[in-house]
Amino acid sequence: MEEKGMSENKQYENEYKVQAVKLAKKIGAVKAANELQIPVNTLYGWIRKARIGSLDIGCGERSPEESLNIAEENQQLRKRIKALEKENKRLSKINKFLRNE
Repeated sequence: MEEKGMSENKQYENEYKVQAVKLAKKIGAVKAANELQIPVNTLYGWIRKARIGSLDIGCGERSPEESLNIAEENQQLRKRIKALEKENKRLSKINKFLRNE
């Protein structure tokens, strides 16, 4: 006989966890947990594991280290774009000056 409040430990497939984490990112953890009928604390655990990289979330998702590398690269690319735009503007002025002579 099972006591009230006691639940059996369920084992979930990794793919199910991954899909649950993705759903939680879209609609929020509480809503996703209710929709999937799983304990919200279980889902929060999966989200935490995905964040630290101990839940295999497959391709398309990035670890925090990869995200930092991408952020650094984006910052460098923005600087490069700004420098090229400045150079382009300078060359346009030179071109305009040479046409007027």
